[in-house]
Amino acid sequence: MENPDVRPEDESAEPANLRFLRRLVTVLTATMIGGLLLIIVLIVTRFNDRSPQLPTEITLPGGAEAISFTQGPDWFAVVTDANEILIFDRVTGQLRQRILIK
Repeated sequence: MENPDVRPEDESAEPANLRFLRRLVTVLTATMIGGLLLIIVLIVTRFNDRSPQLPTEITLPGGAEAISFTQGPDWFAVVTDANEILIFDRVTGQLRQRILIK
């Protein structure tokens, strides 16, 4: 049944609050989608950076075996099974320093 007091053109008009809420939800949805895409792009670009340059071969003195490896901007270090830290020059590959772990 139709309400005789309401005209047909007034039935399709929505309240101002409802129109505002619909626009607000649309803007917030677009903002969330844009933010998610931005986060994905940033993650992909950060993980596609070049990997660190590792030396192709390291000759350890005295037949020691390497346990771990780390590197800095102009050096790299190897921890050996003899409880030593051997620090090598990155450019020349020469042993810079030997640290005994007690």
